[in-house]
Amino acid sequence: MSENKNEKSKRTMIGGQALMEGVMMRGASSMAMAVRAPDGSIMLETKRLGGKKWYARVPIIRGVVSFVSSLVSGMSTLMRSAEVSSPDEETPGKGWMAFAVILGILLAVGLFIILPGFLSDLLFKDLFDLSAAVGRNNAILIESLFEGVLRILIFVLYLLIVSRMKDIRRTFMYHGAEHRTINCYEKGYDMTVENVQKCSTRHNRCGTTFLFLVMTISILVFALARWALSFIPLTSGKSWSDNRWILTGFRLALLPFVAGLSYEVLRGLAKLPDNKFTNFLRAPGLAMQRLTTYPPEDEMAEVALKSFLAVLAMDADADIGEVKFGEYDPAGVRREIRTALTVYGLDGREADAETDWILCNALGMKRNELKNVKKIGHGDYRRATEILERRICGEPLDYILGESEFYGNKIKVTRDVLIPRMETEILVDEAVKLIGESSPRVLDLCTGSGCVAVAVAKATRAHVVASDISEKALAVAQDNLKGLDAETVLSDMFRSVEGTFDYILANPPYIPGKDIAALSEEVRRQPYIALYGGEDGLEFYRAVAKDYREKLNVGGALIMEIGYDQADAVRKIFGNAEIVKDLDGNDRVVIVKG
Repeated sequence: MSENKNEKSKRTMIGGQALMEGVMMRGASSMAMAVRAPDGSIMLETKRLGGKKWYARVPIIRGVVSFVSSLVSGMSTLMRSAEVSSPDEETPGKGWMAFAVILGILLAVGLFIILPGFLSDLLFKDLFDLSAAVGRNNAILIESLFEGVLRILIFVLYLLIVSRMKDIRRTFMYHGAEHRTINCYEKGYDMTVENVQKCSTRHNRCGTTFLFLVMTISILVFALARWALSFIPLTSGKSWSDNRWILTGFRLALLPFVAGLSYEVLRGLAKLPDNKFTNFLRAPGLAMQRLTTYPPEDEMAEVALKSFLAVLAMDADADIGEVKFGEYDPAGVRREIRTALTVYGLDGREADAETDWILCNALGMKRNELKNVKKIGHGDYRRATEILERRICGEPLDYILGESEFYGNKIKVTRDVLIPRMETEILVDEAVKLIGESSPRVLDLCTGSGCVAVAVAKATRAHVVASDISEKALAVAQDNLKGLDAETVLSDMFRSVEGTFDYILANPPYIPGKDIAALSEEVRRQPYIALYGGEDGLEFYRAVAKDYREKLNVGGALIMEIGYDQADAVRKIFGNAEIVKDLDGNDRVVIVKG
């Protein structure tokens, strides 16, 4: 990784939140939620954020606003994710959501503010008078410290209990995925699931650390408040600090200040360089995160990565539009598919072309119509990603789509036939030029899908006979040749072919046996019988040379495709032969005149 990339990633602050079966990421100008739907697909929703407000530059105040907005947006995004992850379950409306937020706040106040205070009073006032033993000021300090420690213990116990619930634990795993994704980016690694899974599930800007800081800082702030209130007399020798409800009210009033101060401390610790001192200060909060983050599954990391990359792209490009769950931005989908294909190993031109064909197939439209697409629906997106997943597993795109483009024609292909190659169009070009305006009989040996036979039949007035040794391949050729002046014959080379021909065309298997294992995976997935040309790759040329004269009319021509390095060897087999090069300058076609 480069130093510049590291510096850039450290300057970019992206935060997140775990959702129901998903992750929300928030950047400088955008927000994205990615959620795993019941059908296994990842659904995305993005939103543009407004510019920075005045309070974003005011310490403490910005922390208070951030805390409140996090509560509101956090509940809102949780509910939104639930609608996607569990669409069959009824989700509450906004009124119930507001009620849930209020109820949650009341529960938190009762559990983490009132309960520790009640237990402290029970111990130090009802059971033991601490003030009499150590003095008022020391008692205030000890009681505040006891309450703070008790508050943290209750919080830890609460997390331990809820983490045993299946749904909560899965949410904590998505929390881990969120942290790992952000850590992966900030370390400057390539953003892949594999790299994400190598990173830590803990992060310096985590909300769990924030809550720990709130509890820790509240010990000092609440102690000072209690000490100040102890100087305000109430009745019969007691002060305001002796009244539990007055004290609780003041603590609640101070909570925004505590939250704001904790926010500034968290922000400062996150920006400090790593060293023994800062690591010591961060250690308690990071240790607390062990309770709220668990190692995610790869599928969870994939969800977090999708959300993160969406925010990264939107922050970098203001022209990228918002999308709702169930709809997708075409530019974003194109970028996602193209990136996956380049990571798989395609060069830029190949990736662009295959991206187009995947989208054309998924959307059911022509290539020149893609530029008019404004939104992509979930069903179409799902089809595109299913094609992509099969493609990056090494399956040839033509087999996935069930068709190939050859010589301007759509050719049906299956796993029983060789996928037509652009180089083979040179063979058709030469045949069409020789045939001209005549109406000859043409034999296409080793026809496979019938792509050559189709091209010649459509481009000339020839009657074409297509032959192949494979019944399954011939069935595909028959489908492709329907409606054309052509017929098919099941034959091992010339054996079952009747009559003579003016032109014999062939694209026989010509890969030497020793080279088969070195071919790319997508080529090796094609029929072995259509690739293997014997140990030296010339077996079929010898077979053709042995019998072609009996089938070729006088004045006709034998036209065959050859391997890029086979010209000299094929010349020796046939004697006088003309060699035609392809667009890359390689020997590609041999022409033997009858």
